[in-house]
Amino acid sequence: QRAPAPRGDLPSEVMAVDGKELARRIRAIEIGNAPCSWGALEFDDFKGEGIEFSQMLDELRDCQYTGTELGDWGYMPTFSPLLKRELTSRSLTMLGAFLPVKLKDATKHAAGVKEALQLGKLLSSVASDRHRPVLVLADENGTDPVRTKNAGRVTPEMGLTDEEWRIFADGANMIGKAVLEQHNVRVCFHPHCAGYVETPAEVYKFCSLTDPKYVNLTLDGGHVMYGSGQNDPRALHEYLAKVGHRIKYVHCKDCEPGVAEKARVNRWDYFEAIKHGVFCELGKGCVDFKAIAHWQAKANYTGWSLVEQDVLPGMGAPKVCAQNNYNYLKKVYEECALEAEQL
Repeated sequence: QRAPAPRGDLPSEVMAVDGKELARRIRAIEIGNAPCSWGALEFDDFKGEGIEFSQMLDELRDCQYTGTELGDWGYMPTFSPLLKRELTSRSLTMLGAFLPVKLKDATKHAAGVKEALQLGKLLSSVASDRHRPVLVLADENGTDPVRTKNAGRVTPEMGLTDEEWRIFADGANMIGKAVLEQHNVRVCFHPHCAGYVETPAEVYKFCSLTDPKYVNLTLDGGHVMYGSGQNDPRALHEYLAKVGHRIKYVHCKDCEPGVAEKARVNRWDYFEAIKHGVFCELGKGCVDFKAIAHWQAKANYTGWSLVEQDVLPGMGAPKVCAQNNYNYLKKVYEECALEAEQL
């Protein structure tokens, strides 16, 4: 049985919003999906079936999603007018783009800024009137052998030193400042398993060292749960209470507790856990999506929730999984709206 949704650290005047308003906010949240749900993952040696972007966008639209992300540079058109035409012809909104940078290495920061500005320029050029796309900055996940081998069971001694933390945060702040000032695109950092900001404690440290004017967070419940080292939904509740004020973008990913536990017991690395389906269809794992929905309402979160399910060959047809995920999340939001109306 799921633990109750958290109240979080929101001001009392926000908590006093009436139930009808909370329900309206929940129903206003739109749902998007990402290219990774069609096998277009960021890891070069870990790709899915290679579905063309046009088929992905068609199927995404057919499943009633209204937004998407860019995917790897070059997966979708990078010529702005062409990309905008592909989106508008399907009534889709560009929500953001993912950018991994080796932030602990100061010599990689300048290249990170350059890539961020390239992405920021493209995102800004295809922005809709209803949404400013975000840059989903992340560590260069899956490249450090120790962190990759121990994803889901990281211990403090595997973390960054104080000096490495300073360098890491400086890089994030630098990138966030550059894309905001030059392209009016916000950075929402994505804590991610197999990277240096994985555990809740590491996320809290990252937030203490970064400037919320330039860097905020992407919430990803699947990574929160797997990175916490436990399958207890209260880990997510505490996370929302502590850093909810820094979350400006939401990814919806689930974590299959049985696979997560096997991964920890058998000491699988990050990629082995993914192959076994640790990030499952929504509703089949331990992420408390109702807690997320109620938090979104109380925080007056506006915009989209973006579904992500790392679908590899043998895991099912991407379109079928995408439709199941949409149906599940839509059901959760409607149930939460009805619950809010009873307050």
